[in-house]
Amino acid sequence: MTEVKQGTQVKVEYTGTFDDGTEFDSSEGKQPLEFTCGEKQVIPGFEEAVEGMSVGEKKTFRVEPEKGYGEYDEQQQVVVERSMLPEDLELKEGIQLQVETQSGEPVIVQVTDIADDKVTLDANHPLAGKALNFSLEVVEAS
Repeated sequence: MTEVKQGTQVKVEYTGTFDDGTEFDSSEGKQPLEFTCGEKQVIPGFEEAVEGMSVGEKKTFRVEPEKGYGEYDEQQQVVVERSMLPEDLELKEGIQLQVETQSGEPVIVQVTDIADDKVTLDANHPLAGKALNFSLEVVEAS
């Protein structure tokens, strides 16, 4: 039986939940998550948990923010004038936009607040600062 190690192509079925039990992601009803162990295609804590597992093995584990999407960084939040955004843009809290940094780099931001002529944009990953709980099963490894 193949044990997952660096360089192993892995397929896993998984469910991710927050501490209160709310599900934030799952492979249920979709294709299994596929990645190559050691190539940083998934968050570090997830990859570390899968390493050493074998096909058919199940595991439940917790990933703290530093091994997930990082701590929430207030500096990644900015308030802009509504006039800086396209006039025809239908703004709603929760939508994601692609904007450019001053150096021209594209960044995905989420609209987190709309107030009068100001809009708050947040470049933190939506799961930043959150502990993540996973249950998974390795379904293929080669």
